[in-house]
Amino acid sequence: MSHALHDTRPASSLRGATLPKWFPWAVAGASAALGYGISAAAGLDSDIQWALIAALLFVGGSFAVSAKVEGRRQARDRTATSLVWVAFLLAVIPLASLTWETVRRGIEVFDGYFLSHSMGVVADTEPGGGIYHALLGTLEQVGLATAISVPVGVLTAIYLVEYGRGRLAKAVTFFVDVMTGIPSIVAGLFILSLWILILGMGYSGFAGSMALSILMIPVVVRSTEEMLKLVPNELREASLALGVPKWRTILKVVLPTSIGGITTGVMLAIARITGETAPVLLLVWGTNFINANPFQDPQASLPMYIYLQYTNGSEAAYDRAWAAALTLIAFIMILNLVARGIARWKAPKTGR
Repeated sequence: MSHALHDTRPASSLRGATLPKWFPWAVAGASAALGYGISAAAGLDSDIQWALIAALLFVGGSFAVSAKVEGRRQARDRTATSLVWVAFLLAVIPLASLTWETVRRGIEVFDGYFLSHSMGVVADTEPGGGIYHALLGTLEQVGLATAISVPVGVLTAIYLVEYGRGRLAKAVTFFVDVMTGIPSIVAGLFILSLWILILGMGYSGFAGSMALSILMIPVVVRSTEEMLKLVPNELREASLALGVPKWRTILKVVLPTSIGGITTGVMLAIARITGETAPVLLLVWGTNFINANPFQDPQASLPMYIYLQYTNGSEAAYDRAWAAALTLIAFIMILNLVARGIARWKAPKTGR
């Protein structure tokens, strides 16, 4: 029967021309060489300028050749892919450059002595000294801010997801959104006026922790809220159907299911506040001596230490500032790796 007949043409004849897999790499190499040549001929000294010219040539060249060989539909697909790669490189190259420069400059004085000594007996213009007092202050201030923010943020998110209805929930959501965009200097000024000027408390690490907690709470609330929303309602309904109270369902079912994502959000919030300088500058001040009591007297911190060493202007101070920046980046990187590890460890098992 005629309708049962099939097309007996070879499959290859049904497909259009296709560019080889090495085509994007060839275009990228040619674009880089041509962009560098155009930049040199035009007398452009900046590497950024010739890189942007090469990126434009890469996107345009990919589209032109693909449209000629494969057709305009496939050319548009290759153009979108090219733009994604260009955007990726624009984000990664500055980050890699910053990391490399920090490691190259900071490794000169980064050693065990630098991590275990303070600046108490060393002048800022002299070589030597370390960041022990600043590292201790940062750990205590961030730890106190975390102790304040995590319970408040997690409980607020539980209220919004599990109980929040009506105007109060809408008001809480609105103010959390507002707090997300608050500049760090505003949080510092608020604690300065309330804690130090009105209540008469002195400068201390705890004052800085309160300002950091203002910046941390909305991040914890938002991340925890999104993780709780990902928990299937069937789990809640199954627990409630067995007669389990709602608070116990949240404690034994909802939170364990989402604990990996919540922990990741908390770690990212900690990484976000670790490098804040404005609240520390206003509320903690700084000292070259070791102060292990965050509730009394000024205390050092890594961001403040970097700022003070850089403004000193001597070569030894510059080296210490770069080494302290390397320490701060390593600390934040470790937090992110811990967050990823916990998220993978606590992720729900999908296999049988």
